[in-house]
Amino acid sequence: MSELIYKITPRTLWQAAEAAGVFDGAPIDHADGYIHFSTAAQAVETAARHFTGQEDLLLVAVEAGRLGAALKYEVSRGGDLFPHLYATLPMNAVLWVKPLPLDGEGKHQFPEMGV
Repeated sequence: MSELIYKITPRTLWQAAEAAGVFDGAPIDHADGYIHFSTAAQAVETAARHFTGQEDLLLVAVEAGRLGAALKYEVSRGGDLFPHLYATLPMNAVLWVKPLPLDGEGKHQFPEMGV
């Protein structure tokens, strides 16, 4: 199995993507020209920086190897390499989708990020 990368997205946006059969990104992705992803090591900080206090989010696990040359790892926050997809996300690359609930302190509770 290839490396897993993760997308944090509102449930309503993901439901629309499932109905359409493809995910073309969130508004920030459209503005930047690629779909933002995080590695397992980056996902918690991504949630804290960009999704603080937001409810009804999903964590989408994607098999990076199924995305081909459109997936590029580029320098971003703190010099880390972040996965960016310069294409739409095909549903056949999605391994699983799990809720990302808030705890009593407003922090997102991540599931185990393996298979």
